[in-house]
Amino acid sequence: MNHRLFCLLTIVLLAGTLSLRAQAIPVPLTYARLYDFIDEMATDGIIEINEATRPYTRRQVANMLVKVQEREQDLSKRQQKDLAFYLNEFALERDTMRQQYVQWTDHQTFNLSLGDPQFAYMTRNKLFKLQIRPILGMDVYASKKGAILKRWWGAELNMDIVHHVSLWGSLRDISYNGRIGLNKKYYPTAADKRAGAQLTRPGFLNNLSGVEYKEADYGGDFSDSKGGISIYDWWGSLSLSRENVRWGDAYHASNILSGHNPAVPQVSLQLTPLWWLQFDYFHAWLVSNVRNPNDYYVENVLNQDGTMLTDTAFRPQSKYMAANMLTFMPCKWVHFSIGNSIVYAENTPQAAYFIPIAFFKSLDHLLTKGIATQNQNSQVYATITVRPVEHLKLYTSLYADEIKWSRFSPSNKANNPISYLVGFDWGGWPLKGLSLKGEFMRSYIGCYTNSIDALEYTSNSYLMGHYMGDNAQSTYIELSYRPIRGMWVALSFTDDIRFNQYRFLRKGIGAAIEQKPFDHKIFRNTEFAAKLTYEVLNNMFLRAELTYNHARGYNNTSVYTIPGKAMTNAEAGEVLRSAQGYLDAFAPSYLQGRNFTAMVGFSFGF
Repeated sequence: MNHRLFCLLTIVLLAGTLSLRAQAIPVPLTYARLYDFIDEMATDGIIEINEATRPYTRRQVANMLVKVQEREQDLSKRQQKDLAFYLNEFALERDTMRQQYVQWTDHQTFNLSLGDPQFAYMTRNKLFKLQIRPILGMDVYASKKGAILKRWWGAELNMDIVHHVSLWGSLRDISYNGRIGLNKKYYPTAADKRAGAQLTRPGFLNNLSGVEYKEADYGGDFSDSKGGISIYDWWGSLSLSRENVRWGDAYHASNILSGHNPAVPQVSLQLTPLWWLQFDYFHAWLVSNVRNPNDYYVENVLNQDGTMLTDTAFRPQSKYMAANMLTFMPCKWVHFSIGNSIVYAENTPQAAYFIPIAFFKSLDHLLTKGIATQNQNSQVYATITVRPVEHLKLYTSLYADEIKWSRFSPSNKANNPISYLVGFDWGGWPLKGLSLKGEFMRSYIGCYTNSIDALEYTSNSYLMGHYMGDNAQSTYIELSYRPIRGMWVALSFTDDIRFNQYRFLRKGIGAAIEQKPFDHKIFRNTEFAAKLTYEVLNNMFLRAELTYNHARGYNNTSVYTIPGKAMTNAEAGEVLRSAQGYLDAFAPSYLQGRNFTAMVGFSFGF
């Protein structure tokens, strides 16, 4: 290496070492209680945060907690205890060792804890840090239909090198077992047991995380491996990782990128050169679940008579996504973000979509119009967060699959395939720790869909936007309270409604989007829930939940009324099912009809 370049890199590294001592490792979105505490501090006016893109990194969270500590006198006693608790969780990021129960430590370089199982190591010069934790957990769901056991185990490792390189990884082996205490009336066959235990799958309209199941006749089994490597400094980071991403301000579910689908491998870039400006970009490798007829293996198969035959094993169609988000914070109480993305299915990654600051639809036209081929699937979106007074937060997000200005005219019957979400959070007054949240989402016909399966706004067949999909609405209300350190109790109400379901047919979508949206209900799930979570020690959780839900389907009675167009429902792509057919398509058998479901669980890790 050229010695001048080496000297320059050395100076940069030393400068960064003096200015920053923290890790660029993402905090899992499942660490909901930490995110809730950060939101509480922002709503109380203690700190200022950007909620448009998540997850936060451990570096960002540590900095937030230090800023909260500077105003510790403004916190309640419970908030001060929560702050001390989370500062202890992020001790390594602050160049110290955690204080724990049942531990062996020299208080400077290593810590082995049995109370909160983990091993932490840090060199005396602070240039290398290591943390290893086991992961173990179990949730038991019980209702009149029987019980489902969810259990998981694994481990995670976090590593930081010279304050500029972070390396992390985790593995969770997870299973749903539907045989425990099951009533045979509801589960007469192995297939029914498997369907009953699989509470999430593509098509189900619930907010549970998406997974890709392996073969298992007792329920559902899958593993989840995440991790990455990041090069970072105070002004940003460049990462290769597999993580869940949530873009768009929301508490219940975002309509831009909800993180509902299984995590995807991605190259990501985050830049924060100014306190009021943040830029996020990623290029992801999605899973299409579509066979590529031109890409296959030839496999030898032995016939029953002893002769050798060949079989064809098709490979999946390649599928990618590029996305960016630019966030402006012109003043303390207003944040505005705007971005765009494209889902494309070329055989290899397209170099043009690795340009971070780009309008991808324009690039798409450049690459496809010359031979009059079909465009890729592009989107635009924006989110605005306003905190007009202390204790109150208002936010809205807009996702647009396609916009034609002529469709906004009252004389035009067609609607733009867009989704919008509005919400509020009133917290910290009149009682510290008390919070009231509300969220309403609507997605119009044709939003999130595409006529080409490989270009759907999905990965592993799970929708990447709001879990309710298009021509749907969702209402969410939550009243929560934090009575003591680490404890969170909440009452919530959710009302999810799906209306006429349409396939995106290239020659029929015009007729579909001319139909009245939110007209004929085909599915509805109403849910009341009481939840309690208590973080006993760092990363050690106890939880309980009691839920009533009513999931039902409706017979489709819609009739097309398009003057001058002789087109049937089926020709325009409408999916026609019976009431039970819609119910089976959108809800797991375990949650169909009226149900009281109790859940208790514990976990080390998330």
